[in-house]
Amino acid sequence: MVVTEEFVELHTPYGPMRTHITRPVAGGRYPGVMFYSEIFQITGPIRRTAALIAGHGYVVAMPEVYHEFCEPGEVFNYDQAGSDRGNALKTTKELASYDADTRAMIDHLKFRQDCTGKIGAMGICLGGHLAFRAAMEKEVRATACFYATDIHKGSLGKGMNDNSMELSKEIEGELLMIWGRQDPHIPLEGRRQILVRLDELNLRYSWIEVNGAHAFMRDEGARYDPEIALRLYPMVLDLFHRRLGEGDQ
Repeated sequence: MVVTEEFVELHTPYGPMRTHITRPVAGGRYPGVMFYSEIFQITGPIRRTAALIAGHGYVVAMPEVYHEFCEPGEVFNYDQAGSDRGNALKTTKELASYDADTRAMIDHLKFRQDCTGKIGAMGICLGGHLAFRAAMEKEVRATACFYATDIHKGSLGKGMNDNSMELSKEIEGELLMIWGRQDPHIPLEGRRQILVRLDELNLRYSWIEVNGAHAFMRDEGARYDPEIALRLYPMVLDLFHRRLGEGDQ
């Protein structure tokens, strides 16, 4: 499907949040997907991934996760300076602010005229962790997390003491957890901690590990693995089609 882009400004208790919307041009109503970016915000690779998902019949909402600290539209480069900036803000932002951002997007998608009100989540890197937290919201029926950082360490947000592992008991929808075996940010021991927790809770999930480094889905840079990416996108779309249904077109 042909897609188009627009911006909306959502109110949060921590200030206005510019949110990128990518949606089908064709009229009608479609399920909504909250798509959380890496620490670099809404870069070219993130926008292209959003277009891929939206082109299969979804209204995709991408928050500028560091809206409290950055100018609207600000993006960090994929270099050391950009990485340092993104990582610094990751533990400067309040954990409650991350959750408030999710709540604002859910409320927005539920009442859009072009959305069915059925909502999923997806995220990459930092965004994978944010998508995991979004799955704890009762409206979220399906969530795809790509190499979600810091879940096993509990180090998201100011104070680096998040409660994601504990609150995972609130998840009611289906999860798709995808990891790179050569990713130094989530080593084997960390992945196993998360796996054990999901099994303890008897959650509905699929667990995929591939031979890839961190950022293997990003179509820019030396770590991109297009073969793996092309195998994994259909799994994400299958999850969303099964759990969220289809749109009018």
